[in-house]
Amino acid sequence: MNALTFPILKLLADGKFHSGEDIAQQLKVSRATVWNALQDAGTLGIEIFSVRGRGYKLPQAVTLLDAQAVLGAIREQAVLSTISEQRAFFKLEIHDYLESTNTYLMKKISSGHAHASCVVANLQTNGRGRRGRTWQAGLGASLTFSLLWRFQCGAAALSGLSLAVGISLIRALHHFGITQAQLKWPNDILIGREKLAGILIELQGDMEGPSTAVIGVGINLNLSTKIKQQIDQPAIDLASAAPQTINPNELLGVLLNHLAEVLRSFELQGFTSLRDEWTKHHAYHQQQVRMLLPDGREILGVVQGITEDGNLLVETTSGLQKFASGEISLRGVV
Repeated sequence: MNALTFPILKLLADGKFHSGEDIAQQLKVSRATVWNALQDAGTLGIEIFSVRGRGYKLPQAVTLLDAQAVLGAIREQAVLSTISEQRAFFKLEIHDYLESTNTYLMKKISSGHAHASCVVANLQTNGRGRRGRTWQAGLGASLTFSLLWRFQCGAAALSGLSLAVGISLIRALHHFGITQAQLKWPNDILIGREKLAGILIELQGDMEGPSTAVIGVGINLNLSTKIKQQIDQPAIDLASAAPQTINPNELLGVLLNHLAEVLRSFELQGFTSLRDEWTKHHAYHQQQVRMLLPDGREILGVVQGITEDGNLLVETTSGLQKFASGEISLRGVV
């Protein structure tokens, strides 16, 4: 990508018109160079309005991520939660754009990337979700980040990790007054029946020895109509759901603090200590659902709870069944 594209986008982040001449002067380049850089923005799916005599502008103002602002939010929350060691705990990397923050961190594991490394992108162009799905994002549309967390236990002991991460998201959202947010097994955040956020966890390591998790999180901030049309399920964003405007830098700082707190608890006690809290916020607890299984089967039943290792318990016509994977659907459920 053109090296000037994001410097120009940062100038346009206020949502106001900026003339090509003013941009060129500020960056000490020609107007033709500015025009070429903005063509690259279009290839990334970023919409820019161009009006003769007025210049260029984004459809709306966006708050870009800033390392000092995120670290400041982490420090503030650490003081409030008395976890003072979290002030310098995270190793934060902010990128203008990446194809996928999860893919980036998975490639870094073998090179000894530090524990608690957090990689976040202002624009993720090829984010991944569960079951081969693509996470639809745009500049200012989503908060997308990944956290590398090294465990002394093996991957076999990390069952329920995605559910634990879901609790940290719920706590953070409730901090901002979004108390209607709920969990959907195994790794989504819903408001009503619309998806607000998703979790993707990838593991590397031995089943019994030390292992590393890359925890990917995507939260819808402000989805355009175009992006919503590309999403294959009902979706909602914070701009629609939150009682006030939420700065993504503060959101990330609060999320990271809750993640650290929950992951430490998970390391010591597994999912057991978090199970009741998870069940309290499960959108479909004790409701009739249709289970869509990886092998293509569909099973109708009533959700009864969660096991200590994060499996879903569903009462079916064949009795109580335990599911380690699959997806809940209300399609066809009366």
